Amino acid sequence: MMRFIQPIFIFTILTGFFFSTACGEPKKWEKGQGWGWVWGEEDEVGALNELTPEMVLKAVGLVKKGQVRDLGITYDRTSFKWPGHSPGEIITFRGPEGVQRQKDLDFILPENGNTSLTTWHSCALFINDNVATQIDGLGHAVTGEDNHWYNGFKEADWGGNWGLRKAGAETIPPVIARGVLIDVAAYKGLDALPGKYVITAEDLEGALQRQDVELRFGDVVLVRTGVLRFWGETGDDHEKLAEHDSAGMQLPAVKWLVEEHGAIMIGSDTSGLEMMSPPAPGSDSFMPVHNYLLIEQGVHIAEFHFLEDLAAEKVYEFLYVAATNKIKGATAGFTMRPLAIY
Repeated sequence: MMRFIQPIFIFTILTGFFFSTACGEPKKWEKGQGWGWVWGEEDEVGALNELTPEMVLKAVGLVKKGQVRDLGITYDRTSFKWPGHSPGEIITFRGPEGVQRQKDLDFILPENGNTSLTTWHSCALFINDNVATQIDGLGHAVTGEDNHWYNGFKEADWGGNWGLRKAGAETIPPVIARGVLIDVAAYKGLDALPGKYVITAEDLEGALQRQDVELRFGDVVLVRTGVLRFWGETGDDHEKLAEHDSAGMQLPAVKWLVEEHGAIMIGSDTSGLEMMSPPAPGSDSFMPVHNYLLIEQGVHIAEFHFLEDLAAEKVYEFLYVAATNKIKGATAGFTMRPLAIY
């Protein structure tokens, strides 16, 4: 009997060693449960607390060719957005003609030595913090009669007219991790999924098998619907984008990613990640996936990530690098350009 058990025991030890070294040993994640409010009552970071130097080194090791792909989309005042977000304006605040005409700055005057007539451009931005390529902060989604968000932070205690005072976007750490593209559109044989298509866990699993890629604990998972093939230069074809943008996941698929595989961030190429309309049966919210990820699990959401280049090149795993703008109290890192490097 001992001669039979011993090889199995050794195999089990080796398997566990491979998991811990290849995937990173979870600090707080539990299979079948995910995370929750497990990092302490003052935590504002959530699942990204799991990132370690060892995981970063493993992710950096995925870079073999030195190819860099920009996952950001170009935004301007005409760009398509989710209906619940406000538009933005980019206004030239100081430009050559205005500065020279107004003459309110002595140092630009020729008589003060500026005989080359040097001036500059700078802009004022009146912009929503949920536009274009973005990462939703953990204070973005709010629920309950007490208006609470992640970790039980309440509006009465931590809201304000000048931004959030807990779990703002400035608390999102730099994200350097293994990125995995799950190309559901290609799996379905489509250029882009139709609007209101519900991406299931079976779709995700089937696409991964087609791609010959396995998920690992600590992955940033990006799901392609194909909608951004219609973005063009600045996303001004609202009708075409709206035709496809509402495809997305609902709770079963997202829970499969978080609770079974330990995805530390989940994103897509759409404006809202989830299929919101009509709400899933039994749902008590118009955006239950946002509530589950941001509020309950502390898992950030990546939206409007441009995945067309990676899909065309059939690059399904890569080094994902993203750093949000550090604007204290903002609800999302917005107008970003995260990178996929392979």
